[in-house]
Amino acid sequence: MLGGLTVSGQQAATHWVGIWATADTWRAPAVPVPSNSPPLVPAPATPAPPPAAATPAAQSAGGRGIPPPLQFNGQTLRQVVHTTFGGDQLRVVFSNAFGTAPITVGAAGIAIRDKESAIVAGSAHPLMFAGQATTTIPAGATIVSDAVTLKTTPMADLAIDVFLPADTGAWPSPLTIHNGAMETNFVSASGNHVGEPSFSSPTTTPSWFLLSRVEAVAPANAAAIVTLGDSITDGTRSTPGTNSRWPDVLARRLQANAATRHLSVLNAGIAGNRVLTEANSAFGINVLARFDRDVLAQPGVRYVIVLEGINDIGMAGRGAGPAAAELIAGHQQMIERAHVHGLKIFGATLTPFEGAAYYTPEGEVKRQAVNTWIRTSKAYDGVIDFDAVIRDPAQPTKFLPAFNSGDNLHPNDAGYKAMGEAVDLALFR
Repeated sequence: MLGGLTVSGQQAATHWVGIWATADTWRAPAVPVPSNSPPLVPAPATPAPPPAAATPAAQSAGGRGIPPPLQFNGQTLRQVVHTTFGGDQLRVVFSNAFGTAPITVGAAGIAIRDKESAIVAGSAHPLMFAGQATTTIPAGATIVSDAVTLKTTPMADLAIDVFLPADTGAWPSPLTIHNGAMETNFVSASGNHVGEPSFSSPTTTPSWFLLSRVEAVAPANAAAIVTLGDSITDGTRSTPGTNSRWPDVLARRLQANAATRHLSVLNAGIAGNRVLTEANSAFGINVLARFDRDVLAQPGVRYVIVLEGINDIGMAGRGAGPAAAELIAGHQQMIERAHVHGLKIFGATLTPFEGAAYYTPEGEVKRQAVNTWIRTSKAYDGVIDFDAVIRDPAQPTKFLPAFNSGDNLHPNDAGYKAMGEAVDLALFR
């Protein structure tokens, strides 16, 4: 019943907030796409030299001796996600956003993860879709599961099971994916193993498939912070399985502070992502194109932190474009779109990259120009000066050695920790 009464037994005004999220990209199908398929994803641009932002798999794609991408054929995925907020009514959003054909989920479930592929006894719950155990996600669409009663705390690991009855290796459609999960996920032997206590001798994968978000019913004052960025937000070169990305550090600080305990953090970082253009599918569509889905569509979003632009600069090499002014115009677009929807949006300065694979002196000039604008224009609602946190005071175009992961572009765990600790929590009060 609508009209302010009840929907499926719940109040129509139920306040859902994202407690975990990822930003999706796509993987090309293993079989040729029919020529009459609608182009739901942009064609990759001419490949650029692999940036240091790329994951090893992305850097080596197309190289000899590289194993083919992992495919699924009547198997169950157990995917591990880390909450930044708690709740006792949960639902999961599955995504076929980049698919050009429907994909069937034969069964799904959610549980509290114990360790490895094991789940906490008694915590497994099947996920239903309009009361049905199976669902088909249309091309380009997302599907929201029915709510389940499962109490979870902030900073807990959830195991989300998905049984895919079809053979993805024969599916003529891109597969919606997030490559750089920085988490070990598990693939069962053949069959539906949703909700089983653990998987026997599973295959592992460092990626998430068909996942978009976990939501929880939350108090009316609860809200989400979306961290929008590239590999430095995605957590590239942090220690896998330890939740050491700077948004993870921020989330722990928010939960430890009574004044900000009502806030979750949703990580919308994609390794290799750019503000204005695309390099290839692994790096996702440009941030202006994904802003609606990865920011505005997040339930409960109230704040946005933007750390984007270093890949536009680095991948350009010594070329003229994009100019700093073009990148600044892209940031202004995000600010305007956030403000139209009543969101506060904060700009983070671009961190040093001298010594990175794609560093050029011309790029450094652009980085400094963009950072000066972020710091001084007052266009953003606030500034988070990650450059000042990470740079070496003696050589400000370079990383502080203690924070350098070794590629002169990405922080190590200590650097990510320093970044997360540098965010002023007063921004969110």
